[in-house]
Parts: sequence; structure tokens; C-alpha cells
Amino acid sequence: MLDTKDFSFFEGQNNFDFKGFLFKTIGYWKWFVLSWTIAFIVAYQVNIRKEKIYGMSNMISVKEETNPLFSGNTNLVFNWGGTSDQVQTVSTTLKSRSHNEVVVEKLEFYIDYLKQSKYNIVDAYGEVPFYVNIDKKQGQLLGQLIKIKFISESVYEISIPFETDNVSLIHYSHNSYTTTSVQKETFTKRYRVGEQVELPFLNWKLEIIDKPGFYKGNEYFVSFNSFDGTVSQYQGLNVVPNAQGSSILTLSMQGTNKARLVKYLNATVNVLRDNQLAAKNQFAKNTIEFIDGTMLDMERQLADNGDELKKFTKDKKVFDIESGGARIAERLTQFDIERDGITRKIAYYDFLRNYLNQSVDFSKLPAPSVAGIEDPNIVGNVSKLIELSTRRSEYKYAVKNEKLFQDFDNQMEAVKKVLLENINSAKTAIRYDLNLINEKIGKAETSIKKLPEEQQQLVTIQRKYDLNSTIYSDLLAKRSQADIIKAANVSDIKFIDPAKDVGGGLVGPKTGVNYVLAMFIGFLIPLLFVVGNFFINDSVQNTDDISKSTNLPLIGIIGKKPSDGNLAVFEKSKSALAESFRSIRSSLQFLYKKQKVQGAKTLMVTSSVSGEGKTFSSINIATVFAMSEKKTIIIGLDLRKPKIFDDFKISNEIGAVNYLIGQRSLEEITQKTQIPFLDVITSGPIPPNPSELIMSDAMKEMLDELKDKYDYIILDTPPVGLVSDSLELVNYVDHTLYIVRQNFTKKGMITILNNRVKRGELKNVSIILNGFESKAKYGYGYGYGYGYGNYSAGYHEEEENRNLLTAIKKILKKKSERE
Repeated sequence: MLDTKDFSFFEGQNNFDFKGFLFKTIGYWKWFVLSWTIAFIVAYQVNIRKEKIYGMSNMISVKEETNPLFSGNTNLVFNWGGTSDQVQTVSTTLKSRSHNEVVVEKLEFYIDYLKQSKYNIVDAYGEVPFYVNIDKKQGQLLGQLIKIKFISESVYEISIPFETDNVSLIHYSHNSYTTTSVQKETFTKRYRVGEQVELPFLNWKLEIIDKPGFYKGNEYFVSFNSFDGTVSQYQGLNVVPNAQGSSILTLSMQGTNKARLVKYLNATVNVLRDNQLAAKNQFAKNTIEFIDGTMLDMERQLADNGDELKKFTKDKKVFDIESGGARIAERLTQFDIERDGITRKIAYYDFLRNYLNQSVDFSKLPAPSVAGIEDPNIVGNVSKLIELSTRRSEYKYAVKNEKLFQDFDNQMEAVKKVLLENINSAKTAIRYDLNLINEKIGKAETSIKKLPEEQQQLVTIQRKYDLNSTIYSDLLAKRSQADIIKAANVSDIKFIDPAKDVGGGLVGPKTGVNYVLAMFIGFLIPLLFVVGNFFINDSVQNTDDISKSTNLPLIGIIGKKPSDGNLAVFEKSKSALAESFRSIRSSLQFLYKKQKVQGAKTLMVTSSVSGEGKTFSSINIATVFAMSEKKTIIIGLDLRKPKIFDDFKISNEIGAVNYLIGQRSLEEITQKTQIPFLDVITSGPIPPNPSELIMSDAMKEMLDELKDKYDYIILDTPPVGLVSDSLELVNYVDHTLYIVRQNFTKKGMITILNNRVKRGELKNVSIILNGFESKAKYGYGYGYGYGYGNYSAGYHEEEENRNLLTAIKKILKKKSERE
């Protein structure tokens, strides 16, 4: 007998059974296969509905280009690029909002041209046979698909389903939003190609492109998007230098439409290149305009001087200056030219200072070179100021960003302060030169006064004429040089490889990611179910659950019964299930021998609750004893729920209750069955006091009398976990079989069983695991004659496994046998 102290080990034990969990997980393999199948189908459907993502790129070089017409003889000094657009500046500009606003506005990429594909609506830019010229001052329907169906080559139909009474409009001229009222219905109207559409929510003229192909009956869509949202999308342009410090840049973008990507990549470079060249040319343009204005004044002065000289020589009859005076006049002319150059520099500085203090637009500043100023600080700062002012003017109408303009103003203010300091320093130095040349002129003029008066007058008139003529010739030469240099100027930005669709370029979608995710989710969902079931389900799953919960011996495992009836052993005596009961019979005989039980043996079969298979076990244990030609009887002592009679197709009108109350004799309540050596005593009518009847002396008398007639007496009793009837029979039996059903009996019931044994309420107890269906699904066990697989061939009657896999194997086997 087991020592009750052995049960203390099992109280409160709660170790994780990894092996049991693993086998249980494997047992749900069909759920995993189903989950994976569904997940992969969903992933496939998602993948085929995703639009393809393409990557396009172009390559440019950023290098300061020296004008090929600059030479040592060129006396005009221009800093064409200002601070020169370096690689970092170009990279930043290409990704800036201001630059991309100009490009988007130029391309009108806020207009989407779409068409219906097999699964969704896709971008059809470059594929549609038309384009729309919109009135940017008028409102356009924002963010809603406008369906266009070509009724004929010259007539199309607009269709717009309005689901609300108000719709949003966008005015692209000043990037503003308004709303307008519409009727809650589908708007439909036909127009001719080229006809102006003027609606409260739509203002455009649809035109057909060159070589449109066949488009009659086709349907397309047009959608107007937010200007700012579209710009933000294209700010994602990727700009990467080919190497550290390299002047080569690779521009790339990804999207669903290759034609749109190619167009944008090339346009963004062209816009930047044009702006950079315009900034260079603006400097030369301002210089030419300044020279032209100065030359007009010089032409008038030169004409006046010429007329004065002609009149003087005609009236005074004086045509030449005497030799001594000629040399002095020549020196004075040279001094006058030098003084004029200094005066022009001072005049330019004064003009520049006043311009800086009074104006806010510096894009019209002339180059300092026109006044002969070659100071690199002044030339560079003037150039930079012109460049900043020119860029600000370009963005004035295309960009709606106050912060951007504030940045421009701050930069220009900083340059202006530096330039004013440069002017003050330069004027201080140049005034000294002016004083020196004035002294030289004064001495020369003193020598002239020694000449005759008419000669002096002629020298004065000739000086003015020669000075203006020299200045005019100098300005004319500088203007010619400026024109030539402007015409020969080139941008610092050049295409190495323009963007072009040459096929390929597919970069997505990453379908493999979805399949990996499907595999993970397909595994995770059933796994969570198994985990939840494993931890939430507190029922006995396998033999380890029993061995970890009690020291009571497990003497047998019974498989799941194949039919609704309980006569499984009698109906198929060579089945694996029948062998399980024979194994239990052998174990019981060993236990009786160990207990030294002589003569008739009594066995009580009970369980925790109803439904665990005690009646099924009682009948089949009795059957295997009877089949060994031992006189066996089953007594139905579950007086509250009698049911043993149905399986033997006998009456329950009289039974054990009638004997216990003294109405019938033992012979009268004993009934024969179709199984040789097996008799049955049914419960009989349900009594009002079943516990009292079992406790009566009549029960002892009945068992004593039966022991004289039978070798084995099987008592089918009520569940010990529900009523106490079975406990009253403990003293009358030699051994107790406690039925535990897989995936039904709670583990806590085993603890209650331990407590009953510990208190002595139950004695000589062994356990049978019933309803064992699958090793992997519920855990693992010993088998005890059940589940031998191929090794049982020829010994057991197996149930036909009616599934598709078995049928296929059977067909293939027959085919191979015929071959």
C-alpha cells in the first residue's frame, strides 16, 4: 500500500511541462497548415494588388566653369558665380521647398492623370491621350476623382459623384482654399475637346496630345491635389555624391510611374541650371545696362564738345597748338583721364552706398568693373548681393513661404553691412590718389597760362573733347566685352546622364517581406491558441500530467471508443482497444495476487464526475474477464443515473434496488447477457434514498452471496467527486479503479483523489487514462497495447482511417502491386 506521505510532494507542484507543450503543439499541425495557407493566400492577394515601385536616376556634375573668353586682355572683371554653387549648396537646393515649388509649378504635377487597372486606380501620366489647361485663378475640385469618358474622338463626358453638399476647391494662382455648394448626386455633363469648361468647381480646357492613338470609349480620371502636399512628396529626392568630395551627383527617386519620375528628375536639374546661369548673366546684364546709360550721356557731351571745337577753330582761325603747348596739353589730357577714372570710382561708391541704403531690390546693381573697380571684396559682395536678390525675386510669385524670404533678407542685410564697410575703406584710400592727381593737373595748368590766350582756350576745349572721347571709347570697349562674355557664359551644372526609361528599374514592392510576415503570423495565431489552451485548459492531457500529480499507479491507457456503443471488446475482440483492456486485466490480476486476495475478486469502478467513461470501462473490463471464461457479473450501483442496461438490451424494471429493499431475490434480479460467462444486475428503479440503501446490511449480504457464485464482481458506481455513495462501498471491494479521461478530467480532481486516499476514504486505488486519442495532440503516453502502428498488423483489427491521405496511399499501393 502507498504511504500517504508520498502525496505531499504533489501538493502545490506547478512545473512547466515543455515536452507536453511541444507534443501538444505538434498535435495541432493541421491548424498550423490551415493558418499558413490562409496567411499565404492573403499575402499573395495583397502583393498582386500592390502597385509596382520603380526607381529612376540621373547624373550631373557641379563644377565652376570659367568663361572661355576671359583673358589677360579682358579689362572687365566679373565674379560670375558669386560664391560659386558648390556641391553641398546644389544638394540642399535640389531638396529645398522653394526649388521644388518652382519645379512642381512648372510641370503642374499637382494634377494626377489616372486609369483603372485590374485591381486599383493607377497613375497614368504619359499614357493618357489628353492634358488639361486649367485656369489657375479659378477654383478646382480638390482631392476627388473626376471621371472622363471619351464618347468619341471629339466629345468626352465628365462624371463626378458628389457625396456631400459642399466640396473643397483649390486656387493654384495663390495656393488658397475655398468651398462651394453642390447637389448631392452624380454630376454628369458632356463637352467637346478644346471647349472651355466653366463650372463652380471645375475650370479647364481639355486638349488632345499629338499622336494619341485609339481612345474612343476609354475611361480616365483626373485629380487635383494639394500644392504643398505635392511639393513635400518631391522633396524626398535623393541626392548622393559619387565619392567624398566629388563634384558628381546622382539624383534618384522612386514612384509608381516611370514617365513622371523621368520628367521630374530632368526638370529639377534644368530649373536649377537655368537659375544658376541667370544669376551669372544678371551681373553682366546690369553692367551692360549701366554702360548704355552712361554712354548716352557721353555721346551728348562728346557732340557738344565737338561743336564747340569746330566753332572755335573756325572763328579764331586757330587750328593747332604750338609745339610746347601741345606737350603740356597731352600731359593734361592724360591727367584728366586718370582723374576721371578716380572720380568715376568715387561716384560709383557714392551711388552704391545710396542704393544700398535706399533700395530693397539689389538685382539691378551694375558691376563695379564699369567704374574700373577691381577690389575683390567689393566685386564679390556685389555679386553675392545680386545673386541673393535675383533668387528672391524668382521665388516671389512661385513660393509661399515667409520663412524663406526672411532668410534671404537676413543674408542680404549681412552682405550689405560688409559692403558698406568696404566702401568706406576704399573711398578713404582713393581720395588720396585724387589729391595727388589734382596737384599734377594744377602744375600743368600753370604752364598752360604762359601760352597766348587763344592757345589757352583751344587747349581747354581740346582737353574736354579728348577726355570725353577717351571715356566713350573705353565704355564702348567694355560693353562689347560684356556682350561677348555674357553670350559665352555657361552654367556650372551639366548633365552627365539625363534620366531615361530604358526598361527595368523595378525596386518594389518587397513581396518577400509579406510572405515572411505571412509565415510568422500563420505560425503565431495557432501557437497563441495552443499556448492559451495549454495554460487555460486545466484538464489532464497525458500520462505525465497524472504522474506529476499523484503516486497512485497508472495501470492502463484506453483509446477513444470507435462507436457510440459500450461493447467495444465484444464487438471487436482483436482490436487495439480490446488489447488495452486485456492489459488492464493482467495488471489487476497482478495486483490481486500482490494483495493476496483469494476466491472471488471484487472491483469498484468510479471517477470524479459523470462522463469520464466509468460505465464504458466497467462493461469492457467485465467482458475481458468473461472472455477468459471467468464467471463475471456487473452490478449497476449508480442508482441515481442507471444506464448499464441499454448496451445489453435488457430491462431495468427490476435490479439491485429491488433486492436491497427486500422485494426480489438475487436470482430474480440477475440477468444473462449475449456475452458468455457475463451476467448483469441493473440498478432498477430510482430510489428516493440511494445512499442509505448502499449503506444497508443488504448490500453486504448481496455481495457475499455473489462471491459464492462468481469469480469477478464488477461494481459500476457513481462518481466519487459528486456523491458519497462509492465511499460506502470501499470496505466491500478488493480494489478500486479510478477513471481519468483525457482532456476532460480536471487536474484538480487528482489532488482531491490524493486527499481522499491520504484520509483513508479510498483504498487500493489504481488509475486508468481513458479516451486517449493522439500522442501529439494531447501529449505522450505509454500505449499499453494501444497504437502499435505497423507492428500490430495481423494481430489487431484496426478501424479504417477514412481520410484523403489514406485513400491516396491505398490507391498508390494497389497500383504498385499491379505493376
